[in-house]
Amino acid sequence: MPSEFDIIRRYFTRPVKRALLGVGDDCALIAPEPGTVLAVSTDMLVEGRHFLAGADAAKLGHKALAVNLSDLAAMGAAPRYASLALALPEADETWLAQFTQGFFTLAGVFGVELIGGDTTRGPRNIAITVIGAVPPELALRRDGAKVGDEVWLSGCTGDAALALAHLNARVRLSDAALAHCLARLHAPVPCVALGLALRGLASSAIDVSDGLVADVGHIAERSGVSVELCFADVPRSRALAACADERLAQECLLAGGDDYELAFTAAPDSRARVAALAAESGLALTRIGSVSAGEPGLVSVYDASGKIMHIASKGFDHFGG
Repeated sequence: MPSEFDIIRRYFTRPVKRALLGVGDDCALIAPEPGTVLAVSTDMLVEGRHFLAGADAAKLGHKALAVNLSDLAAMGAAPRYASLALALPEADETWLAQFTQGFFTLAGVFGVELIGGDTTRGPRNIAITVIGAVPPELALRRDGAKVGDEVWLSGCTGDAALALAHLNARVRLSDAALAHCLARLHAPVPCVALGLALRGLASSAIDVSDGLVADVGHIAERSGVSVELCFADVPRSRALAACADERLAQECLLAGGDDYELAFTAAPDSRARVAALAAESGLALTRIGSVSAGEPGLVSVYDASGKIMHIASKGFDHFGG
């Protein structure tokens, strides 16, 4: 059985080009890029909470990094580095090879260098810290939304939650719909290019990880504004459009989470620029609501008749009831 240091050498040590010093010392050494600040974010995935025992290791390596890169995307930061802290019940080299294949494949796509971390024996737990670079005046913060701004959403929400609903026998999906939704659940693609393109255009942004209403609510709270969403304008994938259980579809769309799309606000006179960005990038960017001067942090969802909808759950909360 390999030792801890064998594992680090075999599976996690890679040459670095941008960092001054990577894996193998007490600390990594990195130099800030001129004209930028460092954007730093950490996410943890715990077996039994975020993924099931026996989950595909390669997909897990991909997702563990992807959810962190999504935070950098929401800040408009260019990905640069990552550190990885990994607890494993045993030194399973087959699992390690598959996990690192998924991790480093995605890291290569976005030019991310692994520069350090830690390994230990314990219940399976994956904690990644990512570091990106962004000019401070162009960072997409949550606290920049202004009254009168429009609320936009990339892609569609709800597909990952619909996959979970299928796995939990709450709904039965067709083979094609299930394949689509499982891909959204297990192999999300962080909207890094979109985040960079929104610099100087969006007044605020957030990645949709815990649920659309909950995450838009974070923007509203930090910005001291309220948000009004139009339910009919929230886009649905074909899989969700085909869901016969409208109550479940609503739950997935508004509170499902695990979407890793970007929700952002922009001034009304930026609408043409957002449309041009959508056309140039081939991304679906949909206007779903507006920012108002109501109760700070309040998100109201209106149905087609203009009535406020009752939302039973706004999103995922690790310590919620």
